[in-house]
Amino acid sequence: MSETQEIIGTSDYSADSIQVLEGLEAVRKRPSMYIGDTGAKGLHHLVWEVVDNSIDEALAGQCDRIEVTIHPGNAVSVQDNGRGIPVGINQKFGKSALEIALTVLHAGGKFDKNSYKTSGGLHGVGVSCVNALSTHTHVTVKRDGHIYEQEYVIGVPQYDVRKVGDTTERGTLVRFQPDATIFDETLIYSYERIATRLRELSYLNRGIRIVLTDLRTPEDGGEPQQSEFYSQGGVAEYVQYLDSSRTVLMHKPVYVATERGIPVEVAFQYNDSFQEHIYSYVNNINTHEGGTHVSGFRAAITRVLKAYAEKSGEVAKAKVEIQGDDFREGLTAVISVKVAEPKFEGQTKGKLGNSEVNGAVNTVVGEILNQYLEENPKEARVIIDKVILAAKARIAAKKAREMVQRKTVLGSNSLPGKLADCSESDPEICEIYLVEGDSAGGTAKQGRNRAFQAILPLRGKILNVEKAQEHRILENEEIRNMITALGVTFGMPADAETGAEADARALNIAKLRYHKVIIMTDADIDGSHIRTLILTFFFRYMRELVDRGYIYIALPPLYLVKRGKEERYCWTEEERSQAQEDLGRGKPETVNVQRYKGLGEMNAEQLWSTTMQPTTRSLKQVTVDSAAEADHLFSMLMGDEVAPRRDFIEKNAKYAKLDV
Repeated sequence: MSETQEIIGTSDYSADSIQVLEGLEAVRKRPSMYIGDTGAKGLHHLVWEVVDNSIDEALAGQCDRIEVTIHPGNAVSVQDNGRGIPVGINQKFGKSALEIALTVLHAGGKFDKNSYKTSGGLHGVGVSCVNALSTHTHVTVKRDGHIYEQEYVIGVPQYDVRKVGDTTERGTLVRFQPDATIFDETLIYSYERIATRLRELSYLNRGIRIVLTDLRTPEDGGEPQQSEFYSQGGVAEYVQYLDSSRTVLMHKPVYVATERGIPVEVAFQYNDSFQEHIYSYVNNINTHEGGTHVSGFRAAITRVLKAYAEKSGEVAKAKVEIQGDDFREGLTAVISVKVAEPKFEGQTKGKLGNSEVNGAVNTVVGEILNQYLEENPKEARVIIDKVILAAKARIAAKKAREMVQRKTVLGSNSLPGKLADCSESDPEICEIYLVEGDSAGGTAKQGRNRAFQAILPLRGKILNVEKAQEHRILENEEIRNMITALGVTFGMPADAETGAEADARALNIAKLRYHKVIIMTDADIDGSHIRTLILTFFFRYMRELVDRGYIYIALPPLYLVKRGKEERYCWTEEERSQAQEDLGRGKPETVNVQRYKGLGEMNAEQLWSTTMQPTTRSLKQVTVDSAAEADHLFSMLMGDEVAPRRDFIEKNAKYAKLDV
């Protein structure tokens, strides 16, 4: 059992620990209110809700193994070796505590602080929502030497909780089948998506073994495989994983796991990148908007490093003024705190508001960093040199940024000459296509709807921002054109009310001109590379556009299948094969198949009808399920380290589509 688990271990957990706030209402009528949406995100959210119950058992020091299995037909089961959900009769309601937990909204043991000191969710809607949104749910509990079970159909118990055997084991097994009438977009679970979250949970809860097994066949949308996640080093190992594709400047991360009123676990190290990578968690919830724990961490880093840099005399020699941003360039950090009663700002739990956490994290990080600098003078010097270099680059970037800003604030007269703008001005209905090459750009300009569609052709491949300092990025003509066309600016002033520092890199989208930014490139290797370069830029420097769902990828057809006057556009190999069968009427050799590799191979009318017409086109919205995993992926694909990229290519070569 880990130190953290010992700190937050708990005592009594019985049937009467299950407290009910209100009955189960309207989950099936308004599922998005409870799980976010009914698409792929909501489908996977069902898994998170059940897994979180097992993780809460682990946080209480009562569980060290969790098994998640994707079954044929995309049913999912989650099994742990915790205490088992109580099955006794709840005195207040006269029902089994298990049935209450599975059928009543806002019911659970998390409200009883004698049962759980901390947990990710305190609303008690998790497993009951999963039950309500599943056609069939089966729960098996091993507790007090016996095995109990209960089944549910669309949330309705099929019989009372019953004892079906004896055992020396303990734990809970929940198996559920999502309802196709609720999740009408997809019922197929993504192995990689689940694996990413389970890997994250293993780092955040050291000493817990999590096993993911996929029993599906390709017919079910998967393939048999298994992964096991286990971390003894906690968030220190997480930082090493995130930086595995970067050149690090320290022989190992600075790491601390202790308690200052609340359990705090922090790890951080510097690398040769030019961005800040800070990931924060409260009770395993990713606080993507930061909060008091992040403020405390940043304040400690700035305070301690600034004092050390000034004491060393290196800053005076460099004749440069250092600011808070400079201490965070190339910094990768993971901050994890466990708070008994977290106060989150907003419904998404994106930002922590507990003021006491700021001081706890500030103190812990300040102490460990001071100790590290004193014990590692050579690495301390490397860090200070990195900070000074960042300060010089910031000054250069400020000049480049001002040049871009001047063009932007002057208005439409300063828009890029290649931009064919739209006549509408409402950003909610306006969209801009970032098109590969002048030739395809010219075709897109002819085929577009001029009222709401703007076209910006991009020449060649833009700069790889993963390997460049900010002032070099802002000097790149194609990147400047994108920034100017979008109407965004950079820089946020300090906020005396919240204590937030001024941030010269912060994106300001108050004057964003389009709420759909569509990347349209050729369906070949070069087109894929250009798309990845553009996505890297948006992820690193315009992340808010991604988070708000403003970035899209256009999906032009891969094939045109024709026979006489009959023709059909196809986006996949399966569609092409079916079109050949249908149009050929059993004689596929009579059908002509044209493979589109470039947008320039289509005329304006074809490009409009297949790729730009809102009612017939296919667009893929760019979303980020895990910021940390996306960070790792971009650094691996676009960074300097070759070995991780080679390993990735070898592992995923079977999915590649060769352009020969």
